[in-house]
Amino acid sequence: MTTDIFTWLLALLVGLLLGGFFFAGLWWTIQKGLTAKHPALWFFGSILVRTAVVLAGIYLISDGKWERMLACLVGFVLARFLVMRYRRFKDVPPNTSKINEP
Repeated sequence: MTTDIFTWLLALLVGLLLGGFFFAGLWWTIQKGLTAKHPALWFFGSILVRTAVVLAGIYLISDGKWERMLACLVGFVLARFLVMRYRRFKDVPPNTSKINEP
């Protein structure tokens, strides 16, 4: 039983890492693609690489067991929310307005 919990936690951690890679890579691709000479190549190449890495990682970590795949998927989705939260707070400029100005 302890081994099962450890492997599920490992699968969850790998899912977090894969999700972080995927969504941070998406953000990076958008930043580069907006100023690139050939943005279609950036977007197409990025989705191919990110999807291949994530699918290979999930396939390897699951080892044919649906419980591990589910734990990895939960980590992947959780990473989406973490990356979105991190990017939102980092991109928002500080409030420079004064509240009680006459």
